[in-house]
Amino acid sequence: MALDAPRPKLHPTLSVVVPTYRESANVLVLFERIKAVLEGLPWEMIVVDDDSPDGTSEIAFALASSDPRMRCLRRVNRSGLAGAVVEGWMSSSADLVAVIDGDLQHDETILPKMYWALAEGESNLAIGTRVADDRAAGLSPARQQLSDLGAWFFRRIAGAPVTDPMSGYFMIRREIVSRLAPRLSPDGFKILVDVILSAGGELKIIEAPYRFRKRVAGESKLTPLVGLDFLGLVAHHASGGLLPIRFVLFALIGVVGLAVHVVALTAFRHWVGPADFNSAQLAATLVAMASNFILNNEITYRPYRYRGLSMLGGFVGFALGCSVGVLANIDVASWLFKWNQTWWVAGIAGAILSVVWNYAVSTNLIWRPRLRR
Repeated sequence: MALDAPRPKLHPTLSVVVPTYRESANVLVLFERIKAVLEGLPWEMIVVDDDSPDGTSEIAFALASSDPRMRCLRRVNRSGLAGAVVEGWMSSSADLVAVIDGDLQHDETILPKMYWALAEGESNLAIGTRVADDRAAGLSPARQQLSDLGAWFFRRIAGAPVTDPMSGYFMIRREIVSRLAPRLSPDGFKILVDVILSAGGELKIIEAPYRFRKRVAGESKLTPLVGLDFLGLVAHHASGGLLPIRFVLFALIGVVGLAVHVVALTAFRHWVGPADFNSAQLAATLVAMASNFILNNEITYRPYRYRGLSMLGGFVGFALGCSVGVLANIDVASWLFKWNQTWWVAGIAGAILSVVWNYAVSTNLIWRPRLRR
């Protein structure tokens, strides 16, 4: 008896990429919601999972076995939201690609509006924008202030009339991101910023307002310090790509560490007395190093970050490496000062050498390119 011929799969014109980590409770819910709002359209959902220990990819693969509109890419020994999104886009052959968070905070009901705006040529980039009146309902005060400050700064740097450049929810023509992909950073969170700055003025943008929901399950990929990631992207593009984003982040965190050092030194001098400067200086140095290590661990080198007790070993290695940088700073600055007697030139040169050394040690020895969970 002849078997029935399988029904041909309709080629999707839209790929909805969902970067995930610990989203096992949300994958099925999001898939069903997208299925409902995109009824009648040729679409697919691509889950790009960073090897979640909660079985997120297993759930996605199980769904894919019964519904061809679901696909899953499981990334092993690498992580990061931006890199996951780019990989998802590059695996698609659809005309349009979108990115939406797997935490259910983005409103999937605006997907059809975004789809038709691009399909009919009204725009080539549609951004899901958290509306002003509703943002406070879904964002903490810290994230609200960060989002508003980032939007203000971005509009002045990029010259693009974007209300919410910190958004992680948008749709774009695949041909554009395919062309931009070699220039997009795999690190960080603010991939929309990277796309707009990389594209220059070729984008025709529309915005689709929506209400930002509260997270109910899973693990947030963002921290209140994600603004440093945003500044790193802007500085990277402002330098024409000469400054690596990680180096910019490392240097910015160094500036934060300097401020921490001054505050800590003031406090320790008050506690131990002005006469015991050396003890106060040593304590403040350790506090600043700890601050730099924690921030770099969570932001600059997040894909390879230390967790739990391993952070202690990582901090010891970081402190030892930075100590060499401090000694080099002092030696070079002293030599230059003796040579030309210009104190600020000597000081800046020593500081630059110290930052470059510390960055090289941190990148190649402390946070080596292997996944840390």
